[in-house]
Amino acid sequence: MEWENQTTLVEFILKGLSGYPQLELLFFVLIFLMYVVILLGNGSLILISILDSHLHTPMYFFLRNLSFLDICYTTTSIPSALVNFLSERKSISFSGCAVQMFLGLAMGTTECVLLGMMAFDRYVAICNPLRYPVIMSKDSYVPMAAGSWLSGLMNSAVQTALVVQLPFCRNNIINHFSCEILAVMKLACADISGNEFIMLVATTLFILTPLLLIVISYSLIISSILKISTAEGRSKAFSTCSAHLTVVIIFYGTILFMYMKPKSKETLDSDDLDATDKLISMFYGVMTPMMNPLIYSLRNKDVKEAVKLLFNRRLFSK
Repeated sequence: MEWENQTTLVEFILKGLSGYPQLELLFFVLIFLMYVVILLGNGSLILISILDSHLHTPMYFFLRNLSFLDICYTTTSIPSALVNFLSERKSISFSGCAVQMFLGLAMGTTECVLLGMMAFDRYVAICNPLRYPVIMSKDSYVPMAAGSWLSGLMNSAVQTALVVQLPFCRNNIINHFSCEILAVMKLACADISGNEFIMLVATTLFILTPLLLIVISYSLIISSILKISTAEGRSKAFSTCSAHLTVVIIFYGTILFMYMKPKSKETLDSDDLDATDKLISMFYGVMTPMMNPLIYSLRNKDVKEAVKLLFNRRLFSK
């Protein structure tokens, strides 16, 4: 097929919920409140884990990275989405869209890898507790976290570079809340099978491989927990990884539903995403980062004790 009307696009239109104007104000209020909770919750968790010396462990080092990731990930898309909810013209420049794609994919990929690293940390803590200080020393967990960030940045740089080089024609309407890379890719007036194949390889490396590591780690963890003779011992062992397991289930359950569901009912020229897709997209982009600090604070005794200690210090210092 020849594309005679190919032009250089200077902006994209983010469709979002423009088909439901009566809901835009409601969603603006809800997402704004959720964003505030994300900033306060994750920011507080980072601050508490830094101020309390008892939380200077590999687990909480990874948790600080996770909280910072959630702040960065939501900040790449939520502020612009909030502006678009109240704007008549919901546009974003081509360069702005590229930056949003890069940062969003980088943060998402990094979180996938980081959750795998956190699962390995929990495996060593429960299955090899005596060797834990040696295996998970600072010389180990700092490069593990750095490797997670590097993986995300490299994958995103390659994927984004390949997408922005695609030719785009008249259609510049992105049927999404933000410049999500798959939604942008579908607007190209060229064969994107090569991009899809590279994305499949990246998905396998950076989403499915960490997921496999998580499954193996927790299989070994559960096996070790079941061997503990006392119910109290089993409960204590499980409590050390229950928060992370809950976060993994929410995060991967959502992302796998979004990116690995059958595409048979979708077409490249489809004007409307299924309502379920948009709700899942919002859940993935807002609900998961908002729930992470709540899960870790409500289900973690160390965090609760740290909060009480810091509160008491502040109270008695007055």
